[in-house]
Amino acid sequence: MNVPNPPSVPGPEGTQKSPAHEQVYQRLRAQILFGELAPGQAVTIQGLVDALDSGMTPVREAIRRLISDGALMFQGNRRVSVPELRAEDIDELIYARKTIECELARRTATRVPRAEIDTLEQIDLMLDKAIAGGDVAGYLALNYRFHRTLNQHAEAPILADLAERLWLRFGPSLRVVCGRFGTQSFPDRHKDILEGLRKKDADLVALAMERDVLQGMEQVRAGLTPTI
Repeated sequence: MNVPNPPSVPGPEGTQKSPAHEQVYQRLRAQILFGELAPGQAVTIQGLVDALDSGMTPVREAIRRLISDGALMFQGNRRVSVPELRAEDIDELIYARKTIECELARRTATRVPRAEIDTLEQIDLMLDKAIAGGDVAGYLALNYRFHRTLNQHAEAPILADLAERLWLRFGPSLRVVCGRFGTQSFPDRHKDILEGLRKKDADLVALAMERDVLQGMEQVRAGLTPTI
């Protein structure tokens, strides 16, 4: 899956080429995060080797790391799968995301440079176009990029890492719900977040993030209700 990387918005990874094993990990992680591997879909390790055009060792290492991240689970017989969300998982995710991402947003409000707010606004404008055009892949990638970029300016790497792990837990289900109901089922609170950032109002940014998280996760719950 090719994740959109709009030329007007710099990517978060930098330009230095990473080692081969790290590239395999990032590619498999993106497939999970953006729903190319559907929740509950079992795949063989050899199948991943073939799909990623990689050696067995880096794929096994990527799988090990992603199991540690909670993004994959062993199914036996050399198969792995993306865990399916249960109702109680969504309750936990709401609590964890509100706790962690609201704090990240609060910290970002007093630290983010003005130019980076402009960057976030560009991402959000492209996100609006993806929503209007029913571009599911674009929506997923740009929504994630908005949140990740925001979190990177909080200067809280431990919290940001925890947030990344949480996104791996619910990201695949976003793809399922978007596939069923379309991108317009996921309105966001990004405009409110941007307003708070420009005002350097940490409380406003944190409140907008809380509403964004709750709204999005409740949409996931509603979309997955027939299968959980």
